[in-house]
Amino acid sequence: MSKVIGGAPRAGGGGGKRISRDRARQHYAAIVESSDDAILSKDLNGIITSWNRGAQRLFGYTAEEAVGRSVTLLIPADRHDEEPMILERVRRGEKIEHYETVRQRKDGSLLDISLTVSPIKDEKGKIVGASKIARDITEFKRAWERQELLLGEMDHRVKNLFALAISVLRLSGRSAGSVPELIGSASDRLLALARAHALTLSSGLRELPQAAKPATLRSLIRAITAPHDVQGDSDASKFSVTGCDMEISGTVISSLALLLHEFATNSTKHGALSAIAGRIQISCANHGETLVVTWTERGGPEVVPPTGNNGFGELLTRTTIASLGGELSRDWQPKGLVIRLSMPRARLTD
Repeated sequence: MSKVIGGAPRAGGGGGKRISRDRARQHYAAIVESSDDAILSKDLNGIITSWNRGAQRLFGYTAEEAVGRSVTLLIPADRHDEEPMILERVRRGEKIEHYETVRQRKDGSLLDISLTVSPIKDEKGKIVGASKIARDITEFKRAWERQELLLGEMDHRVKNLFALAISVLRLSGRSAGSVPELIGSASDRLLALARAHALTLSSGLRELPQAAKPATLRSLIRAITAPHDVQGDSDASKFSVTGCDMEISGTVISSLALLLHEFATNSTKHGALSAIAGRIQISCANHGETLVVTWTERGGPEVVPPTGNNGFGELLTRTTIASLGGELSRDWQPKGLVIRLSMPRARLTD
């Protein structure tokens, strides 16, 4: 049974007032006892004088174990200096509201709490102790930290996307022959980025512990190639994706998305995707610590290796491969272009 200590009724006259006070005392005691918050009182020496069931649920001690012991029972050793400060403020008649700190359960575990401490006065107005209401805010703080993590990640990703978008526009302008051409090429690349990043946010804000849902290599390939999968006379897809799959981090998804977009765009202009019968086989394979993606085109026009290609697409390809620590080779076979992209697996998951 929890203990709530109060003054005894005085003998003598005023029986009606005494009964009224007793009923009020019982009423408030019932409220305290039924509260979900931990409510306790202590004297000016920090000795616990009352302890409700909420305190037992929160801290693990029964009223019999807690009443009569110092409140430092609940305070971690590295925070014992807080109690003298709290008692001094109580003696001055101050009320402490929403003081966030850390307290210790009976089993030794720590929890984040919000404290409200109020002075207790006797019938003459003299401060004789303090009441404490402790509320567990552990889950609230965890949710707040997850939200801060999410907002920080969003801020980082948005800044990176703006920087990347500016770079796409600036470099596209160097190779564009006209304003419409600039608008078209830049728009297509930015849309590729949008499709790639939609993969990482498909879980929504309901999953706060994860700043972004990891995309997989094959889901990224499908997202980037889908707009280019214009079918011909049959219902068969122009793309076939086989082999292994793996999660890829948000730090590299933009680079891979633009790279795959360049492959598909070039194929649409000059390669297999420019022909009705054209098909592309994309295979993914692990070779030790290296991931190898092979892009094989078949059924397109006769392959003619380009010369002196210094446009943005080629510049983007070179810089992307360098940023990933990878290598890229092209084999201009008579049946169609074969691109072999190799990257360290570790770089894709950092």
